Amino acid sequence: MKRRSFVIATASSVAAPLLRAQSLPAGPIRIVVGFAPGGGTDILARVMAQKLAPMWNTQVIVENRAGASGTIAADLTSKAAGDGTTLMMAHINSHAIAPALMKLNYDAERDFQPVMLVGVTPNLLICNEQQPAKTVKDLVELCKKNPGKVSFGSAGTGSAQHLALEMFKLQAGVSAIHVPYKGSGPMLTDLIGGQIQYSFDTMTAATPHVKSGKAHAIAQTREKRAKGHPNVPTMAESGFPGFEATTWYGISGPAKMPAAMAKRMNEDMNKVLQMPDVMEKFEQYGAEDGGGSPEKFAKFIQVEARKWAKVVKDANVKADA
Repeated sequence: MKRRSFVIATASSVAAPLLRAQSLPAGPIRIVVGFAPGGGTDILARVMAQKLAPMWNTQVIVENRAGASGTIAADLTSKAAGDGTTLMMAHINSHAIAPALMKLNYDAERDFQPVMLVGVTPNLLICNEQQPAKTVKDLVELCKKNPGKVSFGSAGTGSAQHLALEMFKLQAGVSAIHVPYKGSGPMLTDLIGGQIQYSFDTMTAATPHVKSGKAHAIAQTREKRAKGHPNVPTMAESGFPGFEATTWYGISGPAKMPAAMAKRMNEDMNKVLQMPDVMEKFEQYGAEDGGGSPEKFAKFIQVEARKWAKVVKDANVKADA
């Protein structure tokens, strides 16, 4: 009797970690990023990958598939195997803006299994140090005096940066040049080098350059100031009440990925967001309000998709603009 109890107890103690391990992929995992290295999506993906690798006891690799405002990466992920070895850093561009702007080879809601919202950030209206207009008021005046000549870079046509620019043009009643890139990384290089003048870039990507003095932060685009940039005024404070254009990031897998695996991954990702060093980094980059369940992320995407579909329609934004 005693021996039988011992065997059952031993089997149970072995079975629990085995079941736990089976709910995670067996091999290396890649997180596909739809933008070039150095951008906000890439930065946050690498923070997550670095922390998840030892927790999952496997390689977690960030794979950059830049182009088409993140939709190339989304299309690749939607068609990947559902074994959990392919995830993506889902993004406002690929999952909320692009569906309203262009014909896609995937359905942003139907073809993905949401795992977790990683963070929501304001955009930063930035310029290089050579620009004369370093306040929102002065920038509006500059655009009005030089219609169609002041350049604004973005991470691509239909990107969050592009839509923030369109919102600004509508509310300020100005025209400007939109210059699309394959991500924030190359765009920031040109902005700092003086090839372009301004951008409503993601706070995540822009922050290191603002902190180093290579770029100047004029305003931020969320209703409240981000903790990482307490001295940078919001667009609302700068004469544009109600102006809110955020960028958000989350991890999703293909729709074929089991919900139980997504839930298991979600538990560890929530733990990552509670790590002090991760909290410090995310605060620096302005990434806030992440975490929660897969269901919460799914509902968040639906709300964002409706919001940006209205902006695309109202501003008459075209994919080739």
